Amino acid sequence: MQSIFHLAFNVRDLDAARRFYGGVLGCREGRSTATWVDFDFFGHQISLHLGEPFATARTGHVGDKLVPMPHFGLILQLADWQAMAKRLTDAGTDFVLEPQGRFEGQPGEQWTMFFLDPFGNPIEVKGFRSLATVYDAQ
Repeated sequence: MQSIFHLAFNVRDLDAARRFYGGVLGCREGRSTATWVDFDFFGHQISLHLGEPFATARTGHVGDKLVPMPHFGLILQLADWQAMAKRLTDAGTDFVLEPQGRFEGQPGEQWTMFFLDPFGNPIEVKGFRSLATVYDAQ
């Protein structure tokens, strides 16, 4: 079975959302109305609706750091992750968790970064040398 993930969530300003998701992240815009806009979020659909963003709290443990929960994100091949980290850094992103590697040389070796969209919605982007290792046990 092949599928595409869909996530709908609130933002306060569609033009600011277009600048961030379309401009900074490079997502292609899809359908829209006066109250929502869809984006191709790296092969998955996100629908951004006008409203109050969901509440989050820094309760998730990533090593010795606390990250916002709940959050969403994506997993990229390492080279694409590195390009995304550069794109975000060049855009002046204020990271919750700076781009960094984890579990070096172990099963599940990965790179991660956390940041917030302009409305406080937390996003995690992970990178793997091979997507085949995403579910490898530690």
